[in-house]
Amino acid sequence: MNSPAPGSADLTRLSAAAMAAAMADGSASAEEIARAHLARIADVDGELNAFLHVSEDDALATARDVDARRAAGEELHPLAGVPVAVKDVVVTAGMPTTAGSRILEGWIPPYDATLVERLRAARMPILGKTNMDEFAMGSSTETSAYGPTRNPWDTDRIPGGSGGGSSAAVAAFEAPLAIGTDTGGSIRQPGAVTGTVGMKPTYGSVSRYGLIAMASSLDQAGPVTRTVEDAALLHEVIGGHDVRDSTSLDGGFASFTEAARLRNVKGLRIGVIEELEGEGFAPEVRARFTESLALLEQAGAEIVRVSCPNFRYALGAYYLIMPSEASSNLAKFDGMRFGLRVVPEDHPTAESVMKATRGQGFGPEVKRRILLGTYALSAGYYDAYYGSAQKVRTLVQRDFAAAFESVDVMASPTAPTVAFRIGEKVDDPMAMYMNDIATIPANLAGTPGISIPSGLAEDGLPAGIQFLAPAQADDRLYRVGGALEALLEDSWGGPLLDRAPELKGAGK
Repeated sequence: MNSPAPGSADLTRLSAAAMAAAMADGSASAEEIARAHLARIADVDGELNAFLHVSEDDALATARDVDARRAAGEELHPLAGVPVAVKDVVVTAGMPTTAGSRILEGWIPPYDATLVERLRAARMPILGKTNMDEFAMGSSTETSAYGPTRNPWDTDRIPGGSGGGSSAAVAAFEAPLAIGTDTGGSIRQPGAVTGTVGMKPTYGSVSRYGLIAMASSLDQAGPVTRTVEDAALLHEVIGGHDVRDSTSLDGGFASFTEAARLRNVKGLRIGVIEELEGEGFAPEVRARFTESLALLEQAGAEIVRVSCPNFRYALGAYYLIMPSEASSNLAKFDGMRFGLRVVPEDHPTAESVMKATRGQGFGPEVKRRILLGTYALSAGYYDAYYGSAQKVRTLVQRDFAAAFESVDVMASPTAPTVAFRIGEKVDDPMAMYMNDIATIPANLAGTPGISIPSGLAEDGLPAGIQFLAPAQADDRLYRVGGALEALLEDSWGGPLLDRAPELKGAGK
């Protein structure tokens, strides 16, 4: 992305790569950049509710330290001084971590997640914690106990979920980079509806140590950014083996940043997934998808059709596996050890405290999924529901393996529609769950996926295109994503977010 020089535009409008370059050549300081973003948050977040906690003192202290080290001639990480926001499901020492739930209101963890340790080691100022659906259960950030986040493109609409706070913060120029987590599409679907880049890495390539688990076999943290190059840069900071995560992968990855900068797709075989482009996808979303594929074909890629017949069962399998794992993982929130404790009157017992705490602390969607998961795991139903869902998961994995024998990456629209209005689907769980129909297969298989903006669809709102690659071939996604991003920006005359309406802001 071509970004204006620091002297001619708001510092918050720069890409992370451009901010790093500005600090390196002395045209901007880390403190100036941090203050610019904190001012932007103060100006517009009352309208968006993207942040649950803003860590102004911590961010400025880190920025000043970066400036002092740079002035002393110390060699720093390329992203040192570039601010980042962190989804509130990732634990942060000294900062509240609520997972969007009342049951953890006010809880301050005593340790950092591995990925947060890596952000701090790179000396990236952490601006704060972003809003999310409660315990990452949702596709719209409407189930947050602290109120919904709003989409910067239209504040009457959702920013996607569960990580809508991270995507909205990046789209609104409150942060150049953010961390999200993706269990069934919670990085990619928000990226599609806010015009941002969302990357779900290969399962196990970014440590899950310190992530508040919803579904341990599906959860994966990853970057939320405005450019493909920025996503690659952030991915390289947070990725890598971690002995504290038993599912962590060790090595086997090519350079993400080099792939993003290559911008060449000649000879790349792109498979269009037949099961993820027809019925249920809005016509304008499909139109932007088709146009994006045409640009890639003109640039030398080969477009072929592939069939993944078991993808049609992925949604049903996911909504058995995920609640089952969630019902087990959320059992720890019992009012006894940390977080909220509700003590009933008249001789409370341990059982009555747990019941009262969970009754008041969990919202309706969390309770719905706990009940569904507990039922699926119960005696007499385990094989019929959870066991059968795991068999479907194996079939989905086989579909991926078969398809990748003939193509390098696969493609589909990221989400079936553009952002819908707040409240439109909140009382219709099945309609809400359908938002993840295209993103869920990658989580079941553990493969990487990226969403990048594909253009504007209905009502001038952004749509996204998703690319999928084999496990540990994340670099392919940065290669195709970087190339398409450049082609689309040439056709649009600049970044898509430049066409977003300006927020009213404080006092405007």
